Amino acid sequence: MTPEERDIATKEAAAREAAAAERAPHEPEAAEQPAPVEQPAPAEPAAPAEPDYKDKWLRAVAELDNVRKRARRDVGVAEARGIAKLAKELLPALDSFERALDAAESQPENRDHHLTDGIRLVQTELLAALARVGIEPDSPKGERFDPHRHEAIAQQPVDGAEPGTIVEVYSAGYRYGEDVLRPAKVVVAG
Repeated sequence: MTPEERDIATKEAAAREAAAAERAPHEPEAAEQPAPVEQPAPAEPAAPAEPDYKDKWLRAVAELDNVRKRARRDVGVAEARGIAKLAKELLPALDSFERALDAAESQPENRDHHLTDGIRLVQTELLAALARVGIEPDSPKGERFDPHRHEAIAQQPVDGAEPGTIVEVYSAGYRYGEDVLRPAKVVVAG
C-alpha cells in the first residue's frame, strides 16, 4: 500500500468515526439494533389436499336417510291431523243418528220398522269406518272421572257409587289413539 492510499484509508476511517460520534446521541448504532428474523423461503405452493370422498359420501347417505325419516314422520302427522279433522266433522252426524234411533225406538210401532233398521245400519257402518282408521267411541260409565277425557255436566249423589265415579253418560266421547277428539259428557257421583 502506498503512502497515499494509507492517507486516504486513514481519512476515511476518521470520517466514519466522526459520523458515528454524531449519530450516537440520536440514533443507536447498527450493532445495537436487533437482527431481523429470517423467515424461511416459501417452498413451492402446496397442492390442495384431496377431499375425503368416502366421508362426504357417508355424510350424504346419512343426510338422505334423515330426510326420508323426517318426510315419513311429517306425512304421518299430516294424515293423523286430517283424520282427526274429518272425524270431528262427522261426530255430530253420529249423534243425530243416535238421537233419531232413540226417538224412533221409544215408540212401540216404530221399534221394528224397516226405516229404523236402515238408520241403525248406516250408523253401524259409519262407526265401523271410524274404527278402521283408529277412532273409537269412549263410553266411560262406571270409570273414575278423568278431566282430560271427560266433561262433567253434572254431579249428583248416588247410593252405592263411590264419589268421582261416572254414573251416567249423556254423550259418548271419541278418541283417536291417545288423543281425545271429543270428551264424553258425563254425570259424576258426588
